[in-house]
Amino acid sequence: MEKVIAVVVTHNRQALLAECIAALRKQTRPVNSILVINNGSTDGTEAWLKNQPGIDFITQGNVGGAGGFSKAIQTGYERGYEWIWCMDDDGMPKEDALENLLAADQNKLQLLNCAVIDKEDKRSFVWKTGHYKTIDEVNTDTIEGIGHPFNGTLINRRIVERVGVPRSTLFVWGDETEYYYRITRKNKIPVVTVARSIHYHPACTFSIKKNWDHSSSWKIYFYLRNRLHIQKTKFSNRLLAFFGYGCFILAFAGTIMLYQKTDKFKKLNFIFWPVTDALTNNFTATPANVLHKLNNQSNKSYSSFLTTPLRSLFSAVFMSSNTERSKTATV
Repeated sequence: MEKVIAVVVTHNRQALLAECIAALRKQTRPVNSILVINNGSTDGTEAWLKNQPGIDFITQGNVGGAGGFSKAIQTGYERGYEWIWCMDDDGMPKEDALENLLAADQNKLQLLNCAVIDKEDKRSFVWKTGHYKTIDEVNTDTIEGIGHPFNGTLINRRIVERVGVPRSTLFVWGDETEYYYRITRKNKIPVVTVARSIHYHPACTFSIKKNWDHSSSWKIYFYLRNRLHIQKTKFSNRLLAFFGYGCFILAFAGTIMLYQKTDKFKKLNFIFWPVTDALTNNFTATPANVLHKLNNQSNKSYSSFLTTPLRSLFSAVFMSSNTERSKTATV
């Protein structure tokens, strides 16, 4: 029997982590090992983990979901597991989720994903999944060409050998999408969502059309910065990648003007920082310094910040530059 390691990334959500671990212990096809990557939790998670029998864990600094899953997948690969089953701490796989995922394996290289279903209503897809809105509408065993890492995503070690691990430098909000496109677009590995393999997850509540508190919205920085790196992975044509990113940023700015009710010009001003860092491959920002900048940002005109991103864009598109590559697992 092929060995499966379940890997869970957590940060300051010990109660949710306990639910996730309990669900993993109840699998009809037991996992061979459970590994928790504790990203610097300060809520007693490490003490709780020390008292859990049969749970292996690694505590590291808070390097975001990207750093967590990079470490988790690399560790599972190095320990020789055939399958690495990935999830966040707020996910909860149904008891037969792993059994159904493995049953869908056809001895061909493919990325297998659970159907990610709203934890509350137990029916609705959390994210867009083809033309389906609820799991009740699905009348096929698998939904081809769709997956939502890292929510019950089952990765074969051969994928890690070929593709490597997630880019830890992306931190959050985009790392899973970049990895997904690296697998499916760059390496032409097919992906399927297995309809009978259910992974419960809280509903997604964020929308750029909803007014957000500017002073605490540090994740927006990573959302905007990481999009360029997603585009560069998704499209082999460099100019097309930059054009797509430019359209995305313009659309985001337009959405701010149309839908945001507070701090519109602060939000527009703020855009130039992550865009500049994206164009110059700067990955030094942390949640702490993003929050500091958000809370100390003035209402001055943002026009003076325009020249730097334009210079960066020209350099990135027309001049040769070194691009950071993901650390690839070694055989």
